[in-house]
Amino acid sequence: MCNEARRQVALGDIRTDWGQTRIPLVFPEGLPNLAATDSVRITDQTPIIRAAPDGAELAVRRWSWPGPSGKPVYNYRSERRDLRHGRCLIPVDGFYEFTDPADPAKKRKDKWLFTWPPHRWFCIAGLWRRDDAVGEAFTMLTTEPGPDIAPYHGRQVVLLGPEQWGSWLDDTIPSQRLIAPLPAGTLAVEQVG
Repeated sequence: MCNEARRQVALGDIRTDWGQTRIPLVFPEGLPNLAATDSVRITDQTPIIRAAPDGAELAVRRWSWPGPSGKPVYNYRSERRDLRHGRCLIPVDGFYEFTDPADPAKKRKDKWLFTWPPHRWFCIAGLWRRDDAVGEAFTMLTTEPGPDIAPYHGRQVVLLGPEQWGSWLDDTIPSQRLIAPLPAGTLAVEQVG
């Protein structure tokens, strides 16, 4: 399951591209300083977009909250659940999956970067909540893998394109209407160091 993502998109691009939703985007905590990064990992702070009284808001929050056993809840299965409360979008321009190394002499797993051309960025569907130990945090939703991801992993994060962003933040729309793997050939994949 996804435990690392890439976010190189600039705040200005997020603001510009979000405009196509026609949903006002506000920054209640001020404009964040978003440095581009090749690696957003569990417990890192990264932006999320969530519903607000007059549209949507962008806030920077922690990826994962502690589960009952203390292990981080960073991915959450979406099947057969009606997820209407606490929905958020996690802006990324890529995410990684890992496989056993093709070369048995290698100790590290092979790392694969997935992107969604022609989008310069897209969103992973998530849920946010308040946790007594860490404050507000989010998790990424997962589903059955689509044909582009199945050769690499048995699960995948739920990916949403710009035409779905507003619907995901609308809690009157059942989540299962929006959760589905993408068709074959949608994602580009490349092996990275």
